[in-house]
Amino acid sequence: MIICPVCDHVQPEGTECDVCGKRFPAAALAATPPVARLPELELTPHTGGRDAVDAPLLPELDGTRLRSGPDLPAQVVQDLELTRSAPTGEMPVAMLQELDTGRAQDDGVRTAAPVGAVVCRYCRNVQAVGLLCDNCGMRLPRARLAATAVAAKGQQDDDEWMACPSCHTRGRRGRACSECGTRLQEQA
Repeated sequence: MIICPVCDHVQPEGTECDVCGKRFPAAALAATPPVARLPELELTPHTGGRDAVDAPLLPELDGTRLRSGPDLPAQVVQDLELTRSAPTGEMPVAMLQELDTGRAQDDGVRTAAPVGAVVCRYCRNVQAVGLLCDNCGMRLPRARLAATAVAAKGQQDDDEWMACPSCHTRGRRGRACSECGTRLQEQA
């Protein structure tokens, strides 16, 4: 496995990183040399992991391992009913007079929705069309036009065109949306 030193992407083979395009040095691509065994190490063959191991219990040690079940049987608490609580009856609910909801009076002024070219908040790329940034792929803060505004622009809806239910981009029925990939189908 090759690990890219720039983006830490792991890939099995190749001369450059599949993610960032960093070219790997030739030394990293060379095959690893064979490893020689050390003569002073003892070989302990192990076949299949099921060999019997002779391990007698030591009498001077306490056995702290629990058995398969708990030591005491489960006991029922007689006074506790887990399925129902006592009825509380009707309780008066009074609003707290000193509680501030934190909402100011509505003045009717609304912030205009961003239209036209927008700036990506992640990579600062300026882009005029699309809901996803062409540079980094993040979602752009773009306003979706209402159906009345689209009709006012003079666009006619043909039978084969429709708005995507996820991102409201126009696309052909029966195909995937060009922006988000959602299948464009008639909703029943």
